[in-house]
Amino acid sequence: MKFLSQNLIHSSLKFSLKIFLIVIVLFFYNNVAAVNLPNNEKVPAVIVFGDSVVDPGNNNYISTIVKCNFAPYERDFVGKRPTGRFSNGRVPSDMIAESVGVKKILPAYLDPNLKIHDLLTSVSFASGCSGYDPLTPKIVSVMSLSDQIDMFKNYISKITVAVRKEGAATIVSKSIYIVYIGSDDIAHTYYFTPLRRPRYDISAYTDLMVESASKLYELGAKRIRVVNLRPIGCLPSQRTLGGGRERGCSETTN
Repeated sequence: MKFLSQNLIHSSLKFSLKIFLIVIVLFFYNNVAAVNLPNNEKVPAVIVFGDSVVDPGNNNYISTIVKCNFAPYERDFVGKRPTGRFSNGRVPSDMIAESVGVKKILPAYLDPNLKIHDLLTSVSFASGCSGYDPLTPKIVSVMSLSDQIDMFKNYISKITVAVRKEGAATIVSKSIYIVYIGSDDIAHTYYFTPLRRPRYDISAYTDLMVESASKLYELGAKRIRVVNLRPIGCLPSQRTLGGGRERGCSETTN
């Protein structure tokens, strides 16, 4: 099986953000609005898991070709410097954190310059091109959702040292959790490898994906919002492969 070249991956992901940014932001705002918060209660943190749509730069610190820490990415970002976001500026999770009064920029958990006060007030574990299915991130050597959850366990240990067990429990239970992931599972792993469809129909494959997300609840997360997937046939890779000369959405995949 031949994989997309690095340039195609980069251009596809960049194009994806331009096309879907408004839709995705609406998804995020709708999901966060659905969280029932007591009056006047402040959200201590926004914790994010996901793929390229919400990766603030974690892929910079792992060995993968799926990176965007170079121009022209983030030409409209603070300081006009590329930080690893698959966008021309902030990503939707940054905007959500700002909307609930936490911070304007969510840091990447793997950033070696991260301070403890950064951890206490929102962080993102997302990794571009990741998925619920452990096979999806293996294809391009990025972090799976399971890897991200393991880092979350490490995160809990770190903040427990800083604010003790009771303080950490409050942060974990009252934070908002955003999970945006799964498009690459369906678009690439399920449809374009021979390893999943013989074993799983769509319903069973969905169960496989949801099983991973349920682990967050077991770790103490309560306010978990899983964002709906965008139309698979409108992903940049599917538009390139099945959208014809105009690169329209692939009706076959949709």
